[in-house]
Amino acid sequence: MGILALLAVVAYLPALTQPLLEDDYPNLATARLLGAPGEWRQLAGTVFRLRATSEWLFWALYRAFGLWAPGYYGVSILLHVLNSWLVYELGWWIAEGARSTPTSRGVASTSAYSTFGIAFWAAGFFAIAEGHQEAVMWFSACNELLQFLFGVAAVVAWLRFLGGGSKGWYAASVGLFALALISKESAPVFAILFVLPMVVPEWRKRAGYLVPLAALAAASVLVTYATRAGSFRFQDGSFSLHAPFWRIWPENFARLFWVWGLAGFAAALAWGWRRYRAMVLSGLAWAAVALLPYSFLIYSIRIPSRQTYLASAGVALVVGAGWSAARERFAGHGRALTAAVCVLALAHNLGYLWIKKRRQFLERAQPTEELIAFARHSSGPIYIACFPRNHFIAEDTVRLAVGEGAIVIWDAKQARARGVKAGFCYRER
Repeated sequence: MGILALLAVVAYLPALTQPLLEDDYPNLATARLLGAPGEWRQLAGTVFRLRATSEWLFWALYRAFGLWAPGYYGVSILLHVLNSWLVYELGWWIAEGARSTPTSRGVASTSAYSTFGIAFWAAGFFAIAEGHQEAVMWFSACNELLQFLFGVAAVVAWLRFLGGGSKGWYAASVGLFALALISKESAPVFAILFVLPMVVPEWRKRAGYLVPLAALAAASVLVTYATRAGSFRFQDGSFSLHAPFWRIWPENFARLFWVWGLAGFAAALAWGWRRYRAMVLSGLAWAAVALLPYSFLIYSIRIPSRQTYLASAGVALVVGAGWSAARERFAGHGRALTAAVCVLALAHNLGYLWIKKRRQFLERAQPTEELIAFARHSSGPIYIACFPRNHFIAEDTVRLAVGEGAIVIWDAKQARARGVKAGFCYRER
């Protein structure tokens, strides 16, 4: 587990040198009002009730760190570490469960080493993967991390229960799933992921325990649908039930597996299909299901990287199976092969995160960073002549940076009438 944690930290270490990004400021402003423990009734009456965990986290971190960005990104990386550990648990339990499937009869059972190997390589790849980077490198996407944390922990507890564990594991699964449902609107998709292990005959006898989980998911979907008229996600041009999902889903499914997922699938197919079929099919099904809620985008055909965070666990399972198959096929060259592939994977993923993505996030933060610097060196009203983001982003940024009493002026005539001589203007470079 220590190695997995180290991989996750090293991969996303550049985030600690980033400022907060533009959407973080209005989200912090909202959390200051809704995230306090005594404001839960007010929070429950808003569209943010299905993102309550991130509102609570924003509130707590603002109390602890103010606008000190490394504190926020440190928590994001910590959540990613925990989620990488969960991928290990998920891979281990799926590999163990696959040993009891009818397809494994007559095939050498998965050894303890290969079970560990599948889980470790899957989690290791998930820890360093660049494909879901926005979920970790943009703090406002922490709802993806929290949904994953509670949802996948619920699935792991469910797998433990199905594997013969006590009803305490089932109670934990229900409680964790409830937390996932108030982490993001897409969390009901876990109701389908809970069903995936039921293909194993020995587990079907507990199928009735799915009913409370399905009821929780259905209630969340009904709340989302009933309140869609007031939901910013349905009203701001983000999602629509009329979106071309028949194009969005397959294109993004293929993109999700390029290139490491495809390589893992090819390796498992060529060198260990009978042995690793259950793991590969589980990974493919997981990724396919996890992408469903995001197949109704209307502002982009390409699903943003942050929204592939849950689906990328399925890619990791396929990579883990493929890598284990390759190691067994080329056992005589195990150390050299392991070193070569690890170096290649690290160079590709870390290079992309450390160089390209860090530069992009720094550029994205530049407008608000310059506005904060201007506001802190100004006295009196702050005139903003031009700003490349929505007005409420600028206003919340200024008030969080210099105080609630800050006056923001957008009109040039009003600025002159109040004696403001200089204004802030940021143009895209």
